[in-house]
Amino acid sequence: MTSIRASSRCDAAVRRWRGRRAVVAAALVAGLVGAVQAASSSASSPASSQFCDRPAAINAGQQDKLLRFAALVRQQLDASGRNVALISRSGLDLSRFGLRYSHAGILLKADAGGPWSVRQLYYACEESRPRLYDQGVAGFLLGADRPSLGHVSIVLLPEAEGASLAHASQDRRLALDLLAARYSANAYAFSTRYQNCNQWVMELLAGAWGGLDAASVTREQAQQWLQAQGYAPAPVDIGSHGLLFAAQFVPLLHVDDHPLDDLYALKLHISTPAAVEAFVHRQLPQAERVELCHDERKVVVRRGWQPLGAGCEAAPGDEVLAFD
Repeated sequence: MTSIRASSRCDAAVRRWRGRRAVVAAALVAGLVGAVQAASSSASSPASSQFCDRPAAINAGQQDKLLRFAALVRQQLDASGRNVALISRSGLDLSRFGLRYSHAGILLKADAGGPWSVRQLYYACEESRPRLYDQGVAGFLLGADRPSLGHVSIVLLPEAEGASLAHASQDRRLALDLLAARYSANAYAFSTRYQNCNQWVMELLAGAWGGLDAASVTREQAQQWLQAQGYAPAPVDIGSHGLLFAAQFVPLLHVDDHPLDDLYALKLHISTPAAVEAFVHRQLPQAERVELCHDERKVVVRRGWQPLGAGCEAAPGDEVLAFD
């Protein structure tokens, strides 16, 4: 798996379009932009390079809080006794779409005393193609765009299913067989023309749990298994956010893989972190969820499938940890 700098992230793909809010909002729907290399080189194509700016700078105090937040996330993981989990993090504000999380990956711990890493898909701007890479928890969380407020969701898997997912994600041939050659931030969940970061996670779950032949599995087979298991990501309403218009000139957005009925309805079925978690919860009711959020003063930890609020406010039963 090719490694890139820890500052790479899902939402960086449209940074130069920050002033064009309709385009930015559309491009960020649902993890739309699988982790993107933060800086582009002179070898990048003109179309791609404008979407690969460096991440926004954060000051030393903000970085310190994010690193302490990452340490608390690792503590929760270590305390769980598991070696495999799913993780999602927030990026830009997606509340207009009813979405909080943008980018999902697979958390792996090599051994009892070793570090955690996140295996995930990112878009390599210099190559204009999707790649797989591993990233530490701190780097993963530093990819969020609001250092003053952030959320992370962890789904702890039962031992057998976790072991199967770990094996699948570490099977280089399988992981790469399920990686598309072309990337689209808003990829249709049941087409093999493109893929986004969350769709790769879903198809790897199929490869891990679907009884498919790892030596010859295809994306078509993975998607067929997901549909047979009832995977149906909730439609994302794009009616007032300019995605169809944006897709005409934003190189990471495409609509030619979506059914015409969805395009006419302005509701696209895209794999999102919320869809990934909902599927896992249905498949594995015994899976456990831990959600953490932070603002500038505190961290809130909630266990269970009831989501935290947008403002990181604690409810009875939540654990509250102060930033000293």
